[in-house]
Amino acid sequence: MADLRRFRILGGISALLFVFVIFLGCTPAKTSTKKSGRLEPAVSKRDKTPAPLYYDFEDVLVPAELKVDKKKSFVYHAPDFTAGVLVLTGRVEINSLIRFFDNNMAKDNWRLVSSFKSPRTIMFFNKANRGCIINITDKQFKTEVEIWVAPTVETAESGLLK
Repeated sequence: MADLRRFRILGGISALLFVFVIFLGCTPAKTSTKKSGRLEPAVSKRDKTPAPLYYDFEDVLVPAELKVDKKKSFVYHAPDFTAGVLVLTGRVEINSLIRFFDNNMAKDNWRLVSSFKSPRTIMFFNKANRGCIINITDKQFKTEVEIWVAPTVETAESGLLK
């Protein structure tokens, strides 16, 4: 009697799974028809990549996949003046970050002065009155980006070697 009961339970579960699989297999995929008459997949909002953002520095664009680490960041704001370090982390491939900053810094009128590429990549940018250093470090489970922005010094006698 116990074997008959187990057989009925297994049979019921199998029939339920069969109906479930058939039901899912028969549902049409979401498609949209254009004027050409072809069927193309519908684009969902999740397929779009988030737009890059400007954080504290109004002329340094940052990929939206990077999130600000407030504990490591320090930015000083004054009238007509912003300087400091902004630290961001995220799971972004390092070469795509290098291409991103190389392309977008030029759009914001930054000039690439020099760069070092290794497990840590450092990019030096310059403008008329400011300098920017972008330090990209590939960590074990994330990528860390430090964006340093500081004013440039105009006089030739300033600095460590006076």
